[in-house]
Amino acid sequence: MTLPRPENPPLDNLTLSRKEGLRALAEAPKRQPPELLTLKQKADLGEAALVEYEQGRSVWHANLGPIGTPQLKALHEDLRDIIDSNQQDGDQAKGAVAVDAFPGLGKTTAVLDFVLKYHRRVIEREGAFTASGHERWPVCRVGLTSNIGMKDFNRSLLEYFAHPGRKTGTATLFAQRALDCVLECETRILVIDDLHFLKWHDRNGTEVSNHFKYIANEFPVTIIFIGVELGNRGLYSEANPCGNITIAQTARRTTPLTMEPFVVTNDKHRHEWRSLLLALEQRIVLCRKFPGMLADELSDYLYIRSTGHIGSLMTLINRGCQRAARTGIELLDEELLDQVKLDAAAERARKALAKKFARGRMTTRPRSRTAKAAARVTVT
Repeated sequence: MTLPRPENPPLDNLTLSRKEGLRALAEAPKRQPPELLTLKQKADLGEAALVEYEQGRSVWHANLGPIGTPQLKALHEDLRDIIDSNQQDGDQAKGAVAVDAFPGLGKTTAVLDFVLKYHRRVIEREGAFTASGHERWPVCRVGLTSNIGMKDFNRSLLEYFAHPGRKTGTATLFAQRALDCVLECETRILVIDDLHFLKWHDRNGTEVSNHFKYIANEFPVTIIFIGVELGNRGLYSEANPCGNITIAQTARRTTPLTMEPFVVTNDKHRHEWRSLLLALEQRIVLCRKFPGMLADELSDYLYIRSTGHIGSLMTLINRGCQRAARTGIELLDEELLDQVKLDAAAERARKALAKKFARGRMTTRPRSRTAKAAARVTVT
């Protein structure tokens, strides 16, 4: 037995710090899952076909997301409101966004999903080239590093656009070249990831913070900051340690958004958790999987292991599927998943949460009939 090779794009070697990487991810055809085989069909595969099938499943399970959770959909709606309202004429500064949430809640994944869709919409509507003949790049993304200065930040902008002048020049020249790129490529969204790496109250941090205000004033873009505890780190502060008011303007122009973990305090929230598990069930490609494998048999267990953080949940499912396929078990259960190692934060909280479930103080299962019926609807 042989299987046709899925038409999946090779996306494992791209970087989002380059425009070509973001475009490749945005414009790649939708990834196709491998065929779901029975154990007998899998056993009938030839050696070469089996190797190819297992590799295809491995890559598929490593890329199960993003899932259209209520948190992701709500963030997308808020971002759409802000982006659509930021179509003022170029003489007006545009409001910024700060997506601030703890690690493992999917904030970067959700923002990236939004801007990739935005890229596709703009290219489909306006074309890949501007009226002046330049390549159109609707989105620019920059990831911050520790102790970054203004010149380094501007150079990162130029690196994204592959500007020939990105190697030499002053911080001011780099900024002007970056502005030229944004104008010529008609960039409308600037994503700044890992903002928590910025040391706001040292010289570089204050310098870059002031530079963000310059970009907001002079660049016709909406800035989307992504980070952890940005308020506590100084994004909205009114003064620096010397008492000088330096970043009050950022607080007035920046809309904070967040993403929350899944909770199971009522039937509505339990329904949302169950819908997520049903959606994941549909995407899993294991020979012995069955309806309810996650949503019925493992619902409490998966919540305890992930503590409601979608990042930990997706990692657990991915690694579990890899082990289930590699060992021939071909399904997920507690015995297999107990062998899967997870992030330190999830493992640290696991025991306390497990006690609450064991005592009946918490459950992930909807209790009312209407909630149980509604929970049959899956997240897309």
